[in-house]
Amino acid sequence: MGKALEIVRPDHTGTTLRALAGKCRDGAQVRRLLALAMVLDGRPCSIAASSNGMDRQTLRDWVHHYNDEAVDGLKTHRPSGREPYLTVPQLAELYELVINGPFGIKAHESTMGKWLHKLGLTDIAALVVMVFTDGK
Repeated sequence: MGKALEIVRPDHTGTTLRALAGKCRDGAQVRRLLALAMVLDGRPCSIAASSNGMDRQTLRDWVHHYNDEAVDGLKTHRPSGREPYLTVPQLAELYELVINGPFGIKAHESTMGKWLHKLGLTDIAALVVMVFTDGK
């Protein structure tokens, strides 16, 4: 039989973990906090885990995270995602094109909308065409 699950950080009690869970907006972190609160209150790990939608091994993993990093170790880490298509200078250039317009023509927004409608284009489609073709 394996070693008993032990929370070694004296930072919080079950009550304080529940209070933190009440202020947390991340549902997964709330479940982790509540499961650890149950363990701190002396409830069996199997009950603490199943009451909070996880198995005992998952609870054990979160206890290790908590022991290593305190409450921050229980946060949900989202992947950073792909690299952006545009660099910061390209975004700045796009911003300038959108704000100043590629033609150098100043027209009211409703006038531009009428012109686009005459051409059979939606506002967004025309904006994309004008920006990415430099208005040509």
